Amino acid sequence: MTELLPKLLLDLTRPITLREGRETCLEIGFGGGEHLIEAASQAPEIDFIGCEPFVNGVAKLLSKIDARGLTNISLHQGDAVQILDLLPNDSLTCVYLFYPDPWPKRRHRKRRFVSQENLTRLARVMKPNAQLRFASDIDDYAAWTLARIQACAAFRWKATLAEDWRLPWPNWTQTKYESKAIAAGRHPAYLTFIKQAD
Repeated sequence: MTELLPKLLLDLTRPITLREGRETCLEIGFGGGEHLIEAASQAPEIDFIGCEPFVNGVAKLLSKIDARGLTNISLHQGDAVQILDLLPNDSLTCVYLFYPDPWPKRRHRKRRFVSQENLTRLARVMKPNAQLRFASDIDDYAAWTLARIQACAAFRWKATLAEDWRLPWPNWTQTKYESKAIAAGRHPAYLTFIKQAD
């Protein structure tokens, strides 16, 4: 694993260059990597960038990448904002934000990833019609996210029916965290937002 990590880490000393002719997706906070590894396995023609600050999650994903011999995943072990600031304009076709830390205490809510500043960053790097997919089992954070993204002209909420946010996406891989949340009686929300053309 120690040999694999340096090969996959993005170089943050300069703007990030993506492979030409390939779509790129970003997962922010991939946890144990359950979703990211399955998405990359199912779509070898697409490149994936995974951001995760915690060492345990990165180690778990590295083991899975090594076992499957995948070559379409790059990693950043740290804050996703660093990546967003170095990506080219209009470069991502999908961004995944699944079960981010809800920071439930009111005084900590400014730490939530979904903010006007980060939505501006996402809008810059996402292509027109790219999808921002968000999942949370915390009703307050889902409502917080919906309110802030609907106030951002760069994105449009895709839902037209209740099933659009109550049911997961096709080929969804349930994470360990989600399994625990459902077992505890919580009901996840699955929100999809479309990046609008400039």
